[in-house]
Amino acid sequence: MKNVTLCYIDRGDAYLMLHRIKKKNDINHDKWIGVGGKFEDKESPEECILREAREETGLTLTEYRYRGLVTFVSSEYETEYMHLFTATGWTGELTECSEGELEWVRKSDVPALPIWEGDKIFLRLLAEERPFFSLKLSYQGEQLTGAVLDGNPLL
Repeated sequence: MKNVTLCYIDRGDAYLMLHRIKKKNDINHDKWIGVGGKFEDKESPEECILREAREETGLTLTEYRYRGLVTFVSSEYETEYMHLFTATGWTGELTECSEGELEWVRKSDVPALPIWEGDKIFLRLLAEERPFFSLKLSYQGEQLTGAVLDGNPLL
């Protein structure tokens, strides 16, 4: 199993989204996601998201919140624990990302993009300002087959 972070940088009515089109053998190829990545040894979730955001965007997060833990179970990949953040403050200038194209996308337009089906669930929870949550998403290939929120089945 692996630990990763994901952050949605929030600019009012838009999120900074990463269109993953540059990496080979990318599980997220052609998907739109937030920024983040794998933990390095001895990193906390906060240290990881600060480093990943800086590496992928050039921005230094100054205001951010740990929003939830998403457990991804897949028929094809190892289980992944994703530590989910939002950020509303940062310094620095946006830079080019080696993993894809960064773009500010209106929050209302995000669900229509090619995103993982389960992402729609946690994006809704973020929009609802839900307190810290635990969401388990199960996939068969790219098909979402189960969702459990705080121990209660949604699907």
